[in-house]
Amino acid sequence: MHITSDIRYVGVNDHKLDLFEGQYIVPNGMAYNSYLIMDEKIAVMDSVDAGFTGEWLANLRAELGERPVDYLIVQHMEPDHSGSLSAFMAAYPQAVVVASAKAFSMMKAFFGEEYEDRRRIVKESDKLALGRHTLSFVAAPMVHWPEVIMTYDETDKVFFSADAFGKFGALDVEEEWACEARRYYFGIVSKYGTQVQALLKKAQKLDISIICPLHGPVLSENLGEYLHLYDVWSGYGAESEGIAIACASIYGHTMKAAALLADELKKRGCKKVSLIDLARCDMAEAVEDAFRYDRLVLASATYNGDVFPFMRTFIDHLTERNYQNRTVGLMENGSWAPNAAKVMRTMLDKQKNLTFTETTVKITSALSDDSRTQICAMADELMK
Repeated sequence: MHITSDIRYVGVNDHKLDLFEGQYIVPNGMAYNSYLIMDEKIAVMDSVDAGFTGEWLANLRAELGERPVDYLIVQHMEPDHSGSLSAFMAAYPQAVVVASAKAFSMMKAFFGEEYEDRRRIVKESDKLALGRHTLSFVAAPMVHWPEVIMTYDETDKVFFSADAFGKFGALDVEEEWACEARRYYFGIVSKYGTQVQALLKKAQKLDISIICPLHGPVLSENLGEYLHLYDVWSGYGAESEGIAIACASIYGHTMKAAALLADELKKRGCKKVSLIDLARCDMAEAVEDAFRYDRLVLASATYNGDVFPFMRTFIDHLTERNYQNRTVGLMENGSWAPNAAKVMRTMLDKQKNLTFTETTVKITSALSDDSRTQICAMADELMK
């Protein structure tokens, strides 16, 4: 793939992977992106996962022939991007590694080698001249690792964005960008919203025509929409109006109550209602919906005086990622001592700008006239 006349794609697709980072389901695989800049000096942008070293080096040789590589730019040290670094350095003994100081410390930890005699440490605003192309570096600590440094090609106006603007899915599968980019962002990056906001401020000062992330497709059209979504996501705002109902049910009674609430919301004109069975869903998709919409309802059975374990896990995912700026409703069930609502409220106490509905739905074993009335009252509140 030729991105510009001098920049080529040399990455790989992984369809062997079932769980990215050991936890995220990737039904359409994963792309490990790497880029090659052909100029008087040759620069390679990042390597790939160690399982694809041979394929990646073959991609490089197909483009380069016998030409040597001058620089390997390491923007991010996570193993899916740095796993082939050692093999590359052996294959191209003249190459110099370009990375942040923290990245070289990580190289020592991962590979036992910091390449003291073959390295160039760069920081914010440093430049690297390749000939026609001049690269400038943009520090992006904690987006989403501390060593990350991104790269801007001043000549072709290409922004190499490391893991920012990435998504799940291999590049040989066609799918909507936003859905898997959203799930990727809220699963992996969303804890670091403040750092992403700082990066976006830097990006606003650059004249960007193309974004080249380390996962997902090269972005060259409607860049304003991608930047807008990242601004909303990292600012912990709601992407759209809607209500996610996350339910943890044991024998089905709590789920029936949650489903009734969903029906009542639709009757009142809510066009986007997501009913989530936390015991059976992809947890990353549940988290995605909680952040996507402006309202959330948590419905849980009481279990050992606590919440049902799937609900505890879900709320832990939310609080770890700084869930905030939402309206939240609580529904609890308990046959003799309902306590789930109290536990859920306590778990969310430290989150910023959460508004709780006045109505808390209390179910004693199964739906009753009283709990149906409470559900209607909560629906009214949520639709105000």
